[in-house]
Amino acid sequence: MNFLNKIRDGLKKTRDNIVSNVEAVFKNFTRIDDELFDELEEALIAADIGAATSMRIIGEVRDAVKKDKLSDVAAVRRLIVEKMTGILTFGGKEFVLKPPAVILIIGVNGAGKTTAIGKLAHMYKSDGNKVLLAAGDTFRAAAIDQLDVWAKRAVVDIIKHQEHSDPGAVVFDAVAAAKARGTDLLIVDTAGRLHNKKNLMEELRKINRIIEREYPETQRETFLVLDATTGQNALAQARIFGEIAELTGIILTKLDGTAKGGVVIAIKDELDVPVRFIGVGEGINDLHPFDPAEFAAAIFGAEEDTDA
Repeated sequence: MNFLNKIRDGLKKTRDNIVSNVEAVFKNFTRIDDELFDELEEALIAADIGAATSMRIIGEVRDAVKKDKLSDVAAVRRLIVEKMTGILTFGGKEFVLKPPAVILIIGVNGAGKTTAIGKLAHMYKSDGNKVLLAAGDTFRAAAIDQLDVWAKRAVVDIIKHQEHSDPGAVVFDAVAAAKARGTDLLIVDTAGRLHNKKNLMEELRKINRIIEREYPETQRETFLVLDATTGQNALAQARIFGEIAELTGIILTKLDGTAKGGVVIAIKDELDVPVRFIGVGEGINDLHPFDPAEFAAAIFGAEEDTDA
């Protein structure tokens, strides 16, 4: 119960933003017409759910109203909640780690990449896994030092080279160490140079080739870290990174500090990539596996349904 309360508290700004935008529309309408649907579509877009997803949701609600000959405005509200909850929960399978595993972490600088790695390491270490970090972001000043600090906090080992050294060499050494030490999970940090897509793409390809050649038996994942406070910009980043790498999951950080968490719905709807973990606080224990049903309950929970 404490966990669900923490999620609800962490998502309060997002919850208030989405619900207040939608409720503000319903206060002005007593009957269902085209203007209501137009206003609702604008409200969802304003709640950072994104234009494409908002248009699809309202289009499906409009069709359902017509098909079932609904006339109650409250029924429209229930349908919207159902559609958004459906998007969040559709195809939602729990992420299962099957050691030995390698998780590549990618994302722009400032998204919370290093912090997410530290929290991820702590979480899996706490579950009894042997975790190793690889400081593959050798480009950004202080990236290695920051990861080293998190390795100490999470009490896990780290493989690192000097700044500006070859990331491929770091990963090669990290894979060798992971195999020798019987590591369950190797987490690899990578550079966040989105302004130079070609270089980053080549770097990631090289890293993947090394892992494929040296560690073929491993479960391989590529997680993109996105800052939820950037709203629709996070969705744009996900599209670009999707062109650079084969994403298998998303880590959404800083959800507790933003009203822009509606972007989770847009990401889930527009990209065929599951959200795997969410950050709802600054503490080392504040990264949690993403549970679509829990997220939906936190946003559209019973409190809002009492008047419907």
